[in-house]
Amino acid sequence: MPQSLAQVWLHVIFSTKDRRHYLYDRGFRNEMFRMLAYNVKELNCVSATVGGFIDHVHLLVGLSRTITIAKFIEQVKIQTSRWAKDAIGGHHTFSWQNGYGAFSVSHDARDAVAAYIRNQEEHHSTLTFQEEYRQICRDHHVEIDERYVWD
Repeated sequence: MPQSLAQVWLHVIFSTKDRRHYLYDRGFRNEMFRMLAYNVKELNCVSATVGGFIDHVHLLVGLSRTITIAKFIEQVKIQTSRWAKDAIGGHHTFSWQNGYGAFSVSHDARDAVAAYIRNQEEHHSTLTFQEEYRQICRDHHVEIDERYVWD
């Protein structure tokens, strides 16, 4: 086959270092969402939806066929962390936690995942990040080791 084609949608989740509330300020949080989307596009990927809450973010991303998941997330974290250290409302100690979750999304489920991501603030009025992450992992049949997933 002379042409390479791919359509890979991911729901990506990662938190701030030690789940600090760096994204507490709504204005800064919205700017962070814009910067995340910008950096996704800079990596030739599709940024469908970006959202999150005070200590974590969710991205619905169409992954380019030329970048690995790990490299994609590494680059997005590096660029947005650098930006956040000097941004209005940011903090000089801002950083993302090392790990991440990346879960496949079928083409037909994109709208539901996007709606879920846009509804984060309301969602977290009754559920902590840890509870949410555990549930997403269960839904995707991913076992987590609690000794390592939160540090």
